[in-house]
Amino acid sequence: MNMGKVTCDIGISVDGFVAGPNQRLEEPLGEGAERLHRWMFEQPDANAEVIEKITDAGAFIMGRNMFGPVRGGWGGSDWRGWWGEEPPYHAPVFVLTHHGREPVPMKGGTTFNFVTDGIESAMAKAREAAGDRDVAVAGGAQTVNQYLAAGLIDELRLHIAPVVLGAGERLFADVGDPGLEPVAVSHTDLVTHVTYRVGR
Repeated sequence: MNMGKVTCDIGISVDGFVAGPNQRLEEPLGEGAERLHRWMFEQPDANAEVIEKITDAGAFIMGRNMFGPVRGGWGGSDWRGWWGEEPPYHAPVFVLTHHGREPVPMKGGTTFNFVTDGIESAMAKAREAAGDRDVAVAGGAQTVNQYLAAGLIDELRLHIAPVVLGAGERLFADVGDPGLEPVAVSHTDLVTHVTYRVGR
């Protein structure tokens, strides 16, 4: 059986941040960082192909912070993600956490599964769920950095906004040189999309 690629799409400022400072319930991306994603909402037609690719995977992996603002044990929290009753993934999502929780099925085929035994375990589960389709590492920065450092991402798709954030969550922190080879570039005035093949 052919295995799909492991991809990663992430919006980033020109100074290397994927989220701003002070992430919290009212500012899920941190201060100023919603500007990184203007292209998705203001130019959906011009970027339609790119947007479609972001959610075209057989399984997704994300960090606890990307799933929501709840920290520590889940306690009585019934937090079900930022995306409403029908998240855009339509596939199994594996959430990295130190605190176990029962899976949370949503409308449209998304189920959030909580993985407590590390990035390799989450990848194995995601690959199994995806079959021959791609696995997407969805974010945030710490999660992507861990997978890059471990050499587990095949294709990195950066969506670079002409924005300087100055602080926040930095991509490529403590990753080393992942060996990036640019294979495709496109842009509008709000974003430059660069696809890299990753391989040391």
